[in-house]
Amino acid sequence: MQADTLTTAAGVSVAGPLLLTPRVFGDGRGFFFESWNQQRFAELLAADGQPVLGFVQDNHSRSSRGVLRGLHYQLPPHPQGKLVRCVLGEIFDVAVDIRRSSPTFGQWVGVVLSAENHQQLWVPPGFAHGFLTLSEQAEVLYKTTDFWSRDCERAIRWDDPALAIAWPREGLAGAEPQLSEKDAVAPLLAELPATDLFS
Repeated sequence: MQADTLTTAAGVSVAGPLLLTPRVFGDGRGFFFESWNQQRFAELLAADGQPVLGFVQDNHSRSSRGVLRGLHYQLPPHPQGKLVRCVLGEIFDVAVDIRRSSPTFGQWVGVVLSAENHQQLWVPPGFAHGFLTLSEQAEVLYKTTDFWSRDCERAIRWDDPALAIAWPREGLAGAEPQLSEKDAVAPLLAELPATDLFS
């Protein structure tokens, strides 16, 4: 498995998120690849100067075209890192830096994850996460480093003009993304108190 750092649309490198690309073995019968290896993942995090975190839960979601989930995160004492992959269809996956002391605070990185490319996005604690479904249907699997906590859960508006996320909306035929009620009323980044962000 290979790990690559990501840059913003302006070419600025963002420390933390990693795009993981597995080695895929395929032939006429199909394919095989190692989707998770604790030892290798720990090596990749350590090589990037990140703390090695363990996972406690796997989640699985299914969404139809145009569904946008996010931007979600959890605060301490239950911050969540997420390792995200798409096993059916295609999504545009985004991580937003919400660490106030970071030189890239308020900037985002985004990648297309699909059943075809087998890639995964590591979204460490300190980042808000969201994705837009690009295919007719998409199924997303993600591991988390902590359990869900209602008290620690927060969200940021997906279309915050200060973030200016370039969501690929070509396949939506001019329609607005489909949001949950909670995501539709999420605050802007500038509206959040310092206590709702990472230091």
